[in-house]
Amino acid sequence: MKEKYIINANIIDPKNNLQETGGIIINGKGEVKAIGKKVTKLNIPKNAEVYDAKKNYIFPGIIDMRVFVGEPGFEYKENFHTLSNAALSGGVTSVVSMPNTSPVIDNVSMVDFIKRRGRDKSKINIFPCATLTKNIDGKNMTELGLLKKKGIIAFTDGLKSIQNSNIMSRIMKYANDIDALIIQHAEDSYLSAEGLINEGEISTRLGLEGIPDIAEKIIVERDLSLLENSFCRYHISQISSAKTIEVVRKNKNSGKKFSCGVSINNLSLNENDIGDFRTFLKLSPPLRTEEDRLSLIKGLNDNTIDNIVSDHKPEDEESKRLTFAKAATGASGIETLLPLALELYHNKLVSLKTIISSLTVNPAKILGLDKGHLKTGADADLSIVDINKPWIVKKEKLISKSKNTSIENRKLQGQVLRTYIKGDLLFNRS
Repeated sequence: MKEKYIINANIIDPKNNLQETGGIIINGKGEVKAIGKKVTKLNIPKNAEVYDAKKNYIFPGIIDMRVFVGEPGFEYKENFHTLSNAALSGGVTSVVSMPNTSPVIDNVSMVDFIKRRGRDKSKINIFPCATLTKNIDGKNMTELGLLKKKGIIAFTDGLKSIQNSNIMSRIMKYANDIDALIIQHAEDSYLSAEGLINEGEISTRLGLEGIPDIAEKIIVERDLSLLENSFCRYHISQISSAKTIEVVRKNKNSGKKFSCGVSINNLSLNENDIGDFRTFLKLSPPLRTEEDRLSLIKGLNDNTIDNIVSDHKPEDEESKRLTFAKAATGASGIETLLPLALELYHNKLVSLKTIISSLTVNPAKILGLDKGHLKTGADADLSIVDINKPWIVKKEKLISKSKNTSIENRKLQGQVLRTYIKGDLLFNRS
């Protein structure tokens, strides 16, 4: 591979505290050779092929920590190939895939299958999770040590949380012994069993069973209490309420080592957006009040929340265009993750550096990956973004195999122009 040259760009690399106008040189190995204000047209070879970014932004490649692929078992919703193309269009270069497939990822043979399919069919970096419990039954712990040796990056039951405190404590202790990362979807299944949307005025008016915010708070409080005796690398997948953010903030100030994420859906939408039974906004965790949304934004600003995820969960139209009670839960969102996050910047709610940190270096730190930055010698995983380009979300223009976006017809500002992985230009919006 020949060296590549990108000049005249606004560069933001939070890990290396780099925020300046300049360029980047990518060597023949797909690594960053040089970056910053010293890289200009004046100090690169005269006959070199140069891309002028025209003052658009260079960001490190996004790491999305919560993605449902669909393969195996649900390929008609999404597969590694279609996911890869959708991710690249949104500047996402690495994803953490959830184990809620059919069959679930809870044994060595399934890990081998997922890694092979991810390598052969995907252009992006795939980091698979395995389940915490066999068949996601919440009862019998999987072979965490063996699965970690096979390359599993973290363990989670994905859509479900561990309800039994004794089992969760045992999992935490064992995870600590093998330095494994535990990711928990925080929701008390008994309190949320029949729930469809946030419990409150809207659920009452629509006549839909509600999911109380304490269902999330209870699990978070329990797990953080267990961490006092069962030390391990622990991550709350995504939170959605003001009550929970206060619990997280209090415990972070206590010195406990854990991390916490949030879905871009809960940062950008609230329960009022559901309107008259819009099933494409049936999500888990559910959209909550505007006060909850603003509390989450505050938590992002004060570093209580560490990362933002797309919670990309493709569903075909037949699964969504049903009554609210019967409709599938989830929305596709990997290609709109960055533009929606940039909306927070344009609305002067969150700084650009904080947004990019929550999408790149912070998830890399949580996962223990040498990704999410553009230091010399690092893999050249990056995107070039016009943060001001206006566009309207139309499902027919989305690349994901399923078109169940939660923001159909929403006006956004910011679009990915190019995406590189290890120096290879894999997406070009021309």
